Amino acid sequence: MTTLCTTTGLGVRYRHAGAAALSGVCLAIDAGERLAIIGGSGSGKSTFARALAGLLPAGAAVDGTVAWPALGHPPRPGRDLGFVFQDPGASLNPVLTVGEQVAEGAQRHLGLDWKRAFERAESLLARVRLPEPARLLRAFPHQLSGGQRQRVAIAAAIAAKPSVLIADEVTSALDQAVQAEIVALLDELVREEAMTLIFITHDMALASGLADRIAVFDRGELVELGPARRIVTAPESAAARLLLAAHIDLGTPSLVTGGGA
Repeated sequence: MTTLCTTTGLGVRYRHAGAAALSGVCLAIDAGERLAIIGGSGSGKSTFARALAGLLPAGAAVDGTVAWPALGHPPRPGRDLGFVFQDPGASLNPVLTVGEQVAEGAQRHLGLDWKRAFERAESLLARVRLPEPARLLRAFPHQLSGGQRQRVAIAAAIAAKPSVLIADEVTSALDQAVQAEIVALLDELVREEAMTLIFITHDMALASGLADRIAVFDRGELVELGPARRIVTAPESAAARLLLAAHIDLGTPSLVTGGGA
């Protein structure tokens, strides 16, 4: 396996915050793997994702290191790394059409002219299973449902063919049926495009069905790391056991045997 990314003693503290958002996180991520970062609210999982991507807010104090040996340089957001945020209503620009927002990454990072970038945007909207992609190119985000907006955000994130996709709580605002559709879509895209997936969630059931490994965060620390099957069937940390109790019916075979592990 090729090591894609490593963190060594990674810590993050936000201005005016009491405790550190992250503390001493050491983790290696392999190219092509599916890693779920799981934890409750305030566990540091989203801070970790943003630290990997270089998307921490101004004023955040960072200790330790983040290295990308497989890339040889920090990832370029949009080109090397696609990021899908929790709330597509906030991450999508309300005054730009869907087509403009999906085409932008292809135009900027792949050097396509706008005509070809819009052709790619249309194909990507079809790829994420949105109906009537030619019509949706001219639509605005507020005209779409929450699930459709999240599909648009995924299309925009992969427009420049990144090698890494970070999906940060992308299902938390969606109902259960739409959650399952989005997870199935991520599974398909990552497999077909051979991307590395970093999937941030608080839902152990979703993580266990999608990930090879699960990293459990609690109070800013990495408290458990292992194959998805082992975390689901024999969790060692109190945090993992609590998340299992909240989100998994252990009598459901698909949740115990799911995932890439």
